[in-house]
Formats: sequence, C-alpha cells, structure tokens
Amino acid sequence: MDSTKNVGSPDRDRINVNEDYELQYWSEKFGVSRDRIKEAVEAVGTSVEAVQKYLNK
Repeated sequence: MDSTKNVGSPDRDRINVNEDYELQYWSEKFGVSRDRIKEAVEAVGTSVEAVQKYLNK
C-alpha cells in the first residue's frame, strides 16, 4: 500500500501537483507558494529539474 507519509525517493524527479503533501514538500523545498509550484509545473512540466530552473530565472 502506498503511504503518503513516505515522501522520500522513488518519485523525487517528478512533481505531482494533485497531491497536497507533494505541493507542501516542494513549496517548502523551493521556498515558494503552492500556487507558484503549480504555475511552474504548468509552464515546464513535472520535472523537478525543469521546475527548479523555471523558478530560478
């Protein structure tokens, strides 16, 4: 069974904006709002690397 408490790897290269705990994790990690994470994913896709580049520009 997949537990939302396990937020380590295997999917740390993709961001799922449909999961609240992932939005929380990535917004804290990048120091931006959840809406900013959603905006970045909409602009560049779910790749963590692409989202990080988008947020840093």
